[in-house]
Amino acid sequence: MPRIGIGMDSCVIPLRHGGLSLVQTTDFFYPLVDDPYMMGRIACANVLSDLYAMGITECDNMLMLLSVSQKMTEKERDKVVPLMIRGFKDAAEEGGTSVTGGQTVVNPWIIIGGVATVVCQPNEFIMPDNAVPGDVLVLTKPLGTQVAVNSHQWLENPEKWNKIKLVVSQEDVELAYQEAMFNMARLNRTAAGLMHTFNAHAATDITGFGILGHAQNLAKQQRSEVSFVIHNLPIIAKMAAISKACGNMFGLLHGTSAETSGGLLICLPREQAARFCAEIKSPKYGEGHQAWIIGIVEKGNRTARIIDKPRIIEVAPRGASSPQDNNSSASPETPS
Repeated sequence: MPRIGIGMDSCVIPLRHGGLSLVQTTDFFYPLVDDPYMMGRIACANVLSDLYAMGITECDNMLMLLSVSQKMTEKERDKVVPLMIRGFKDAAEEGGTSVTGGQTVVNPWIIIGGVATVVCQPNEFIMPDNAVPGDVLVLTKPLGTQVAVNSHQWLENPEKWNKIKLVVSQEDVELAYQEAMFNMARLNRTAAGLMHTFNAHAATDITGFGILGHAQNLAKQQRSEVSFVIHNLPIIAKMAAISKACGNMFGLLHGTSAETSGGLLICLPREQAARFCAEIKSPKYGEGHQAWIIGIVEKGNRTARIIDKPRIIEVAPRGASSPQDNNSSASPETPS
């Protein structure tokens, strides 16, 4: 029976009874959007995403961890805290689970997160260590959340805004911020289910270490001697331009920009990847699901890299007036 601990998205602990495993994860962070309700949803989606990265679609129980800032007035607490709690609970219910407890403290900072727990049979999860040469890499949410959130904050900071106003409009920033917020709040549950349908070999979710950091971590876990090569970077429209204008502040084009509640990075058999990308966009799963082929798995020494000049796929926010390149089946070039 497999056992995974520190280093990957969830711990997988064999239980003493019946060939079952306990799969568990925890995560928490500081608020990054203005809307307390959406912040609650994002926090819950981020916790559940670690289960989804294992191909697990069900969660038996959630706990919520909440730190309320001592700098808030009583009126602010009474307004903000219930909204954060409701957002977290609503996202949990959307994921087919419920919040049964947790811990609330008073702290200098607002912090929100939780714990997700499930008991699984072996066929309910996909160990993240079976990538083979010839697989392709698929990503299920666009990159650029950190840039979108920061640039939105800069609308109120003339000194920062002056750095980027020549490459982006206020409307661009508002649309990107809304897109980032809805993407972060969207569960990766559909992608987790399709990992089984299309025979995924490994996956992880993209969060604080950026696309490259998480790809490198996943590559290290592989049983076969493989390496990941990333050719395409799907990025929320205009965020690449902002990142370039800011020099090395974000590292978005180098794959090091932090993401929050990002998509799943999945290793799929080459013949299944395009079908996965087409299926996830089906209306039966609701609006907003996307996926792109972004790279390949080749024989190597368990590393990951982004090619020198990756193709930037500008992903148009919902509500944007002009269509951008939003090709979900972008094929990576196979290096000679």
